[in-house]
Formats: sequence, C-alpha cells, structure tokens
Amino acid sequence: MAIGDAVIDTLLAGLLAVVNLLPEAVAEPFSYQFMQRALLTSIAVGLVCGVLSCFVVLKRWALLGDAISHAVLPGVAIAYLVGWPFFIGAFLAGALTALGIGFIERTTRLKSDAAIGIMFTAAFALGVVIISQVATSTHLMHVLFGNVLGVDRTNLMLTLAAGAVALVAISLGYKALFAYTFDETHARALGLNTGVIHYALILLLTLTIVASLETVGIILVVAMLIIPGSTAYLLTDRLPRMIGLAGLFGVTSTVLGLYLAFHYDVASGGAMVLVAAALFLGALLFGPRHGLLPRWWRRWQGAGVS
Repeated sequence: MAIGDAVIDTLLAGLLAVVNLLPEAVAEPFSYQFMQRALLTSIAVGLVCGVLSCFVVLKRWALLGDAISHAVLPGVAIAYLVGWPFFIGAFLAGALTALGIGFIERTTRLKSDAAIGIMFTAAFALGVVIISQVATSTHLMHVLFGNVLGVDRTNLMLTLAAGAVALVAISLGYKALFAYTFDETHARALGLNTGVIHYALILLLTLTIVASLETVGIILVVAMLIIPGSTAYLLTDRLPRMIGLAGLFGVTSTVLGLYLAFHYDVASGGAMVLVAAALFLGALLFGPRHGLLPRWWRRWQGAGVS
C-alpha cells in the first residue's frame, strides 16, 4: 500500500508540473485534489481503452465488449453486498461471462451472437435486480454512467494497476496478438495456441472494462473501447501507428471530456464519449485517405479531368 501511495504521489506531482505549464484559466480546475485524481484516472483509462480498442475493432468484437461491460453489473452488486472492492466482483463476473459465452458456443448449435445475447442480458438483469434491493438509485447511476470526479486513491490505484497489467501484456504478446488479429488460421499454422490468445485477449478486455467503471461507467465504456480504435482505423492501415493514434485519441477524449464536465457541470462519462465521437466525425470527414470530403474531392477532380 505504501508503495502504491508513493507511485500515485509521484505521478500526481509530475502531472501537476505539466498542468502548471498551461495557461492559468486552463490549469485552475486542476488545483483541486479530486480533479488531479480524476485527471490521472482519465489519462490511464483513455490510454488503455484506446490501445485495446484497436484489437476490438479489428476482431469485430464490439458486441462482445458490450456484453462484458453489461455483465459485470452483478459482480458489482455482489461486491457491494459483501463489502469487497467493486473491482474484484466486476472482474470475476466479467471473466465468468466471457467463459460462459465460449462454453455455449462450443457445446451447442448456437452462434456467437446468440450466446453473447443470452449471457449479457441475463447477467445485466441479475445485476439490476440485486442493486434495486441493496443500493440507491444514485449509486446505480454512478455504476452505470461513471463518476470520475469521485475517484478516491484506492480506486485510482486499482485503475493504474489494471492499466499497467493490460499494457504490459499487450507489449509482451504483441507479435502473437498481431498474427491472431489478422489471420487466426495463419496464427495456428505458426504453432500459436489461438485458444489461449483468444481467452487472454478477452480477460484483458474484461480487465480494461473493470478499470474504466469509475470513469465512464458500465454502459459508456463500450464506446471508449470502440470509438478511438475506429477513429485511428480511418487514418492509417498500419497496426503500430493505429495503436499510437488510438491511445492518443483515447487520452484526448477522457481529458477534454473531464475538463468540459467540470466547467459545464455535465456527466463526465457522457462528455468523454461525446468528445471521442467528435474526433471520429472529424476523421470520417477529413481523413486524408478514407475521409469523405477528400474522397469526394478526388472523385470530383477525376470527373473534371475525364
């Protein structure tokens, strides 16, 4: 615990030094300790969600991410009942749901979309029923939509630890993830255990979702796991560059969303997702290769030449 506190204090001090370089009007909100914790949490969540969103987008796992994000709710509710940290209950619920989806796929005639639909709706309904009996509606709203302004040091420590684990795992397993993401058959031919990679990626996805609970909430986290990667995908065809851009877009979305939420007194999770959506719209319209306006311009020029 002491080591964790020292790490947090060091990171906050470094972050505050950077913030103090900004104009006073911009830096003023971050003079409060709760905003400093919220800023560090937002950066961590934005970076991890952005990086992992590349694999979610390329593997077409948007529905799976949505399923896991909803399925962690009963874990949150049970953790609330027994007095555990939300992080533990949410991770266990998400991991069990992911394993359950795989079990249904492999032992029945149902396809993945049906298995996902069954598991996540049942788990989410169970969570709503439990929370309706043991928690207030305000508490439920924080779980569903996030409350980054209320993040304490314990939650910040868990978020940083989960983010570090996810980023280290992706770095160490990058080559295997690259092969699995683009061509699973070729990955098997190379001798890779695609089953292990599949479930490892799902566990990383679950870990990232759980780490994002306090920031954007259960419902909106799926947006942060799709939009940054989708935005980067419109701007580059190379995975390393895509990962870098997605991480940048994720951090930009969470930090700017936090700033706007403070100034306009709106929901922080919603503000972050709206900023991410605005960045996606910019890439969709103005992306140099795949943007709509440059494509229309090139077609217009081609028509003029012919």
